[in-house]
Amino acid sequence: MNWSIFIRNYQSYLRIERGLSKNTIDNYTFDIERLCLFLEENAITVSPIKISEETIQQFIYSVSKEVNPRSQARIISGLKSFFSYLIFEDYRTNNPLELIETPKTGRKLPDTLSIDEIDSLIAAIDLDSNEGERNRAMLETLYGCGLRVSELVSLKISDLFFDEGFLKITGKGHKQRFVPVGNLTQKYIQIYKDYKRTDLNIKKGHEDTLFLNRRGNQLSRAMIFTIIKDLAAKIELNKSISPHTLRHSFATHLLENGADLRSIQLMLGHESITTTEIYVHLDRKFLREVMNTFHPRG
Repeated sequence: MNWSIFIRNYQSYLRIERGLSKNTIDNYTFDIERLCLFLEENAITVSPIKISEETIQQFIYSVSKEVNPRSQARIISGLKSFFSYLIFEDYRTNNPLELIETPKTGRKLPDTLSIDEIDSLIAAIDLDSNEGERNRAMLETLYGCGLRVSELVSLKISDLFFDEGFLKITGKGHKQRFVPVGNLTQKYIQIYKDYKRTDLNIKKGHEDTLFLNRRGNQLSRAMIFTIIKDLAAKIELNKSISPHTLRHSFATHLLENGADLRSIQLMLGHESITTTEIYVHLDRKFLREVMNTFHPRG
């Protein structure tokens, strides 16, 4: 059996047994394919069953010259998962990455935007353009509901429960949750849906998809990145931002205005509250205010 067969079986395992999304599976697969490319470039002929720790170490060493420690740690983690799967399926008895140390990356706090910066970003949208109302509705939804970009592009009209004040979101692992949606976000979604989306020639299979490109198809994640990057450049925002920056900002602004961490966890769709703690960006001034307000000895 060659690498491609093992990879396909592993993808099926991730999809069926672990219920992971296509994007997550693609990321896992990319790490394995990178290893395969290294073997090919160095004329190393070895199967996943026989590959040794020494060969893996050579690969990790070559990767360390090209990527930062955080990316290197992700690659090691992805490969460990693949070889653990091979052990689980009785193809191997050991994991060749078992003794390979993951580089220390530190705890990276996510970038956030201030409320003024978000207002400026949205105000920079050209509402006279064909996609203006759509882009405003998308950014308001990203920030107003704290969505992942994959959740935004897959949002359906049938997921809008405006009378109840919620959106039904399908997140990682196809897990669903209901997220509150504010009146302002509802207003901009409604304007786009009722007055702009109706002008499109909607392609078959996308009749229920909320946000569409000019050809009537579902938007790609890359397009959302591009829209936000272009707006940041337009207002000369000196920060490296992405759709996830709006999600980070959503969580941070909620916390700074008194929301509890458990509620934010539910809205973000995090399995563990530890993940939510990483998402929120706290400064020392805010922590002092929390202590002074809520502690009996404050």
